[in-house]
Amino acid sequence: MNAMNLYRKGNWCYRHHIPLLPQCFKALTYLFFNSVVPYTTKIGSESKFAYGGIGCVVHGRSVIGDRVIIGQNTTIGRSLDPEDFPTIGNDVYISAGARIIGNIKVGNNVIIGANAVVNKDVPDNCIVAGVPAKVIRTVDVSIWELLKNIY
Repeated sequence: MNAMNLYRKGNWCYRHHIPLLPQCFKALTYLFFNSVVPYTTKIGSESKFAYGGIGCVVHGRSVIGDRVIIGQNTTIGRSLDPEDFPTIGNDVYISAGARIIGNIKVGNNVIIGANAVVNKDVPDNCIVAGVPAKVIRTVDVSIWELLKNIY
């Protein structure tokens, strides 16, 4: 069992208008993993949490693409404006402790370094790191080739 399994069950119940169960799955996620992953979040197929999703916080209106790995203790959330929430593309690796904050778009085929604070848009095919996050390298191959045996 991990936070993604509980999220998927809660999201399925939410989409099929089954009352109370989505809140129960959200509460179980918090209880078991100390994570907040609302059932209203849109998370693509084959995406998963590293280490079960310990300590992750995801905004309920965030959009996360396919084949995204979200490291432990990450935050994907809004800024002070209630309408600011992140959109994350496909094939993204979010390292431990990263913060993705505000109305930004993270492109496809991206690696976000450990403890990076992403507060501006991230283009496709790159690696970002630092506080605030900056592009430190562009890549011309799939990130899964760079991160061998991680997916």
